[in-house]
Amino acid sequence: MGTKKKKTQLLSDSSDSDEGDHAAAANANGKAGKKGFTDENKAWLKPKKRLDEDDEDEEDEEEEEDGDEGTSDEDDDEEEDDEFDVERKSKKLDAKRAQEQADADAELQTNIQAEGDEPDDFRLPTSEDLEAEASLPPDLPSVQRRIKDIVRVLSNFKALRQEGRARKDYTKQLIADVASYYGYNEFLAEYFMQMFPVAEAVEFLEANETPRPVSLRTNTLKTRRRDLAGVLINRGVNLDPIGKWSKVGLVVYDSQVPVGATPEYMAGHYMLQSASSFLPVMALAPQEKERIVDVAAAPGGKTTYIAALMKNTGLIYANELKVQRLKSLTANIYRMGVTNSVVCNYDGRELPKVLGRNSVDRVLLDAPCSGTGIVGKDQSVKLTKSLEDIQRCAFLQKELILAAIDLVDANSSSGGYLVYSTCSVTVAENEAVVDYALKKRHVKVVPTGLEFGKEGFIRFREKRFHPSLANTRRFYPHVHNMDGFFVAKLKKLSNKIPEANKETDEAEVENAQEVEQKPAITLVPKDASPAKQNGVEKPQGKKRKRLLRRDLKNLPSKEEISRAREEKRATARKTKKPKSAAK
Repeated sequence: MGTKKKKTQLLSDSSDSDEGDHAAAANANGKAGKKGFTDENKAWLKPKKRLDEDDEDEEDEEEEEDGDEGTSDEDDDEEEDDEFDVERKSKKLDAKRAQEQADADAELQTNIQAEGDEPDDFRLPTSEDLEAEASLPPDLPSVQRRIKDIVRVLSNFKALRQEGRARKDYTKQLIADVASYYGYNEFLAEYFMQMFPVAEAVEFLEANETPRPVSLRTNTLKTRRRDLAGVLINRGVNLDPIGKWSKVGLVVYDSQVPVGATPEYMAGHYMLQSASSFLPVMALAPQEKERIVDVAAAPGGKTTYIAALMKNTGLIYANELKVQRLKSLTANIYRMGVTNSVVCNYDGRELPKVLGRNSVDRVLLDAPCSGTGIVGKDQSVKLTKSLEDIQRCAFLQKELILAAIDLVDANSSSGGYLVYSTCSVTVAENEAVVDYALKKRHVKVVPTGLEFGKEGFIRFREKRFHPSLANTRRFYPHVHNMDGFFVAKLKKLSNKIPEANKETDEAEVENAQEVEQKPAITLVPKDASPAKQNGVEKPQGKKRKRLLRRDLKNLPSKEEISRAREEKRATARKTKKPKSAAK
């Protein structure tokens, strides 16, 4: 009885399924028999294909004898069709991937062919090749390819070098190619190659070809960065915070309006300022109600930043030597709403005499320099700067840093700090100047407090500097995406000048006094001949001119003479005081 029931159930199930299949086929035929479809369904329905599939299903159903076998075969056919579809799609994907891989391999081969030979096969050009190349117009792609090849060879010199060629041959050719490709004079190209590893030097030169992104600093005396960013975004300015290291900086990618002419700019809500110019003020860390000197203040970006950090309290002496730059300085101070600044026009070396020695809490010295860190802004630096220019700047910077140290009061309760910075990357203008200050005054180098940046040089070629110069920070365009910059922070330990420096200063003063004591006019007897005066033959003509020039060179400068006079007066005052006390 149980088996009969099962059989009857199977037969009923199969018959039901057959009836359902016939009904579905009939519905499909009925739909397909209609003339076309609506406009909405016409794009994706394909009646012809559907009719063919229905006909095939009907033929399969007619060939089936048993209901159970028919349903199972139909399921198998559907599964096979599904498998065929999956296989077709997978084959298409495999073919597409194979084609993409083949295209990538072909592109790689063309790039290798364009770059030239393998590094192993690279050969330096001979003198004849260089002469022939010089007679033709410059081929910049070939020069760039040769630069890359030389860099690869120098990075693994022992394995890739050409037999009979020394390292200096490769470096000499690299310096010549870099100078011609990037447009530097030979001195700067050689200097940068000595300062960086070869690959990094090329990256540095390449980064100098593009200007740094535009950045602006929020004036916290008038607004907040969030509010300013929202207003500028509404005006069509695409910007972002400059980084985690600054709470007031914004970097501008592009703008539909001129960023330097918006109503917010005119109202003093922000200042267009390079990102590297934030760093000296952040290292100075001014406190409220302090006396601070900005030795080279124009155009006022750092001065107004100091005032914002001090919340318009205390006193800032904004000094600028060049009269023509005082207009921009005073205009920015007024526009940014700074009320605690005094603008003055003095030589920075004379400020200790004007403001008094040991009279301020902190000093910011952003010294004038050769500008080798801002080549992206000023491309003329590539050809105009020489060794003499760097030495001249370094001499001025050494005088300025000693004057700035003399301004700082070592006994200040909150300060006693000096920040020295330049927009140059040369060692002579940075580490050498700070090392000179360490030898001449009672100061020490302390950490700048900046979270990033590369350490300063402790040794460079034959020069050796104080180990504490590792606390200084260097910033490069190819590493930090900002102008080349140097920042050092000094703490003054004592207001006394070291004895060794006193002896040298006294010797200079004595020489100046001896020159002052010499008579300006010598009386000549009337009977003396012009060729023989005071028993000594007087040189004539060109020889006399040469001697006069030599004597003029040996004369002291005006500053030495004024310094000697001040020392004289000081000693005279000291001698007068005991006499008056005795009376």
